[in-house]
Amino acid sequence: MHRRLATALAAPALALVSVLGTATAADAVPADKPQVLASWTQTSASSHNSWTAARADRSAWSAYRFDWSTDYCSTSPDNPFGFPFSTACARHDFGYRNHKAAGTFSANKARIDSAFHEDLKRVCNSYSGATKTACNSTAWTYYQAVKVFG
Repeated sequence: MHRRLATALAAPALALVSVLGTATAADAVPADKPQVLASWTQTSASSHNSWTAARADRSAWSAYRFDWSTDYCSTSPDNPFGFPFSTACARHDFGYRNHKAAGTFSANKARIDSAFHEDLKRVCNSYSGATKTACNSTAWTYYQAVKVFG
């Protein structure tokens, strides 16, 4: 009786192990995922532009299984005083969420926050005079908030 039960259970278990083993190999994330993630969370305009292009064509990056979800600027306005900060907030969320998932958040938080500030200042650079000053002040406030509370 025990032998028949063991034999009956062995075949499905072996099949399950086979399927899981195959699924794991087929679903493997590209080895350069950490490098891509790091390149998209730098302070430079080229890093921002690369991330923006990838975000516009997420399907091309599906094998990397990045978390593209965002709540934009969380509980702060996405467009304070009319300044369009939502994309900067989305990239900041991307950096936080994906570095946390990779277990590399604490080593990268300061840079991700700095990249956020640079993204906000790039928004402000499209203004001049008092409007630019107000935008930069708002950007500084948003940066300080994520630096301290993020």
